[in-house]
Amino acid sequence: MTTPAQTTPLALHDAARTFGTAPALGDGEVRLDWAQLLTAVQEVARALIARGVQSGDRVAMWAPNTYHWVIAALATHYAGAALVPLNTRYVADEAADVLERVEAKALFIAGTFLDRDRLAELRSAAPELRIDTVVVIPVEPGTETTDAAAVNWSQLAGIAESVPVADAVQRAAAVDPDDISDILFTSGTTGRSKGTLVAHRQALSVVRAWAECTTLTGADRYLVVSPFFHNFGYKAGILACLVTGATIIPQATFDVPATMRLVGAEKISVLPGPPTIYQTILDFPDRDNYDLSTLRVAVTGAATVPVVLVERMRSELDFDVVITGYGLSEAAGFGTMCRADDDAATIAGTCGRPIADFELRLSPEGEVLLRGPNVMLGYLNDPESTAETIDAEGWLHTGDIGTLDERGYLTITDRLKDMYISGGFNVYPAEIEQALARLDGVAESAVIGVPDTRMGEVGKAFVVRKPDAALTEEQVRGHASSVLANFKVPRFVEFRDQLPYSAAGKVLKRQLREEKS
Repeated sequence: MTTPAQTTPLALHDAARTFGTAPALGDGEVRLDWAQLLTAVQEVARALIARGVQSGDRVAMWAPNTYHWVIAALATHYAGAALVPLNTRYVADEAADVLERVEAKALFIAGTFLDRDRLAELRSAAPELRIDTVVVIPVEPGTETTDAAAVNWSQLAGIAESVPVADAVQRAAAVDPDDISDILFTSGTTGRSKGTLVAHRQALSVVRAWAECTTLTGADRYLVVSPFFHNFGYKAGILACLVTGATIIPQATFDVPATMRLVGAEKISVLPGPPTIYQTILDFPDRDNYDLSTLRVAVTGAATVPVVLVERMRSELDFDVVITGYGLSEAAGFGTMCRADDDAATIAGTCGRPIADFELRLSPEGEVLLRGPNVMLGYLNDPESTAETIDAEGWLHTGDIGTLDERGYLTITDRLKDMYISGGFNVYPAEIEQALARLDGVAESAVIGVPDTRMGEVGKAFVVRKPDAALTEEQVRGHASSVLANFKVPRFVEFRDQLPYSAAGKVLKRQLREEKS
């Protein structure tokens, strides 16, 4: 049996050879088959090489889901560089911090989108930041940049002319399976984000296992609503389609009627996302006016999934396959998954069993531990945190508390860390608490996640004012909005005279959570 490609460039060549003129990517009027996608990727890779991007460099992406993202990400790999996706909800300070730490040689950035000019924001927030090549993606028509130090997407073809295709192919062939394919940033309990280093062989291995569990095939048409900057959109989306031949249909912003129109127009069969996506579709009053008959596969997780939601997804939305799972960036984005033939209670109540050669066990304290060839290589420039997270025997300490049933199925019951999940995004209270500490009038604060019907969980901040400070709830949220992505901003603020502390001097967040239960 032939060993499957162990690097993204080789997987792209395999896809072009195997799937050829089958549809690969559809975004509005842009339609590319697999052979055309390879050509488009080679062109952008040649432009990157022409601009001085070397093997091992880091190329960042700060843009929503469009066909440009797919091409640029694969071109980054084709040129031998590592991809660094940036959360589109980042404020400029957060983006600048990541760009500086990875020493990004190039950045693909959205032009004006949803009334935000990210490049102008970045220039203002970090005027000293130096990136050799900044490419502006015209997400909205007519948003090409006039910034003299930036390049428009439309200029890349001309820039690529100086580099022969053969040179790009040679660069792509030199990529090693153990080279870094991507650096995704995930916050830690210290509040500062950490970059997880994942190799090409790992990214493709977990993706193939995911595709097998979800029954994804080349006949599927896959609406990628999950953001490409997240493992769920980038690996379980773009890369999963790459290795199976499924068609990638990106959606820049989730909008219920627009999403349902796309499902009908594009004959979408695969629609993964957080539980909120399915709940909002099911609750949409005019749902019967849309053709959702082609839907086949749903993959969800990242929050509590009610059994009744799984049942309604199967009965009312007519999904043949509904699957939940558990993963984290430190495990290349994956870990465990349910299987297509599992019952509704198993799918809703557990995270499934290991995939992709992961071993799973629980520590004496009940912490979920994972081990295997797809545990991250480590954290970027942080050997100390790497050693704390991956022990001498190779076990990844996830920070999550769980139970295992007699079948080996995992259920997450609590978190060693205080992280909570809002709308599918991990939120780390320590980061928010550090931001609130910079607000004049705040003596101390504690942030927890509280249940929310639509988002799964939202933040609640308990704030102790400094003496004589006349701080309001609006001021707290306004400050948080100015320095944090909106999904991190606490929905609720409650002022307290004091916070509950343990004898060791730690805030008793469990007590705060129990007060709200």
